[in-house]
Amino acid sequence: MNPDKKQLKKDYQQTPRPIGVFLIRNNLNDKVFLAAGLDLSGLINRHKFQLTNGNHPNKQLQADWNESGSNNFAFEIVDELSPRAGAEVDYRAEVAFLEDLWLQKLKPFGERGYNLPKLSREEKLRRIAAKTRNEN
Repeated sequence: MNPDKKQLKKDYQQTPRPIGVFLIRNNLNDKVFLAAGLDLSGLINRHKFQLTNGNHPNKQLQADWNESGSNNFAFEIVDELSPRAGAEVDYRAEVAFLEDLWLQKLKPFGERGYNLPKLSREEKLRRIAAKTRNEN
C-alpha cells in the first residue's frame, strides 16, 4: 500500500462516525421504524441493504417496502450526538437513552409504526426463566 493510501485509511479510521437516532418513514401511511446506533451511516446502509434484498428482520416493514417500493420510504436522522473531543466515552448508554426518549415520544408501535415495544427487565427475565424450564 502506498503512503498516500495508508494515510487516507488512517484518517478515515480516525474520523468520528455520526452517532444517534434515525427513522425509516413510509410516506404513504406515515408509519415509522426507529433505530439508533454508534455509526448512523453504516446502520442506515445496513437497513437499506436488508430491505432492498428482502431480508429485513422486521417483517411488516419488509412487506410494506416490497408492496409500496423504495421510492415511498424516507430515511431521516432525528437526533445526533456530537462526539466530545479528546474524551474516550462509551456512547452506548447515551444512544440507548436517546432511543428510549424517541420511542416514548413517537410511540412507533402498532398502527403508528413498525417497532415492537421493548420488554421490561422483569419481562425479559421471566421469559428467560420460562424458556429454561421448557428446555429441561
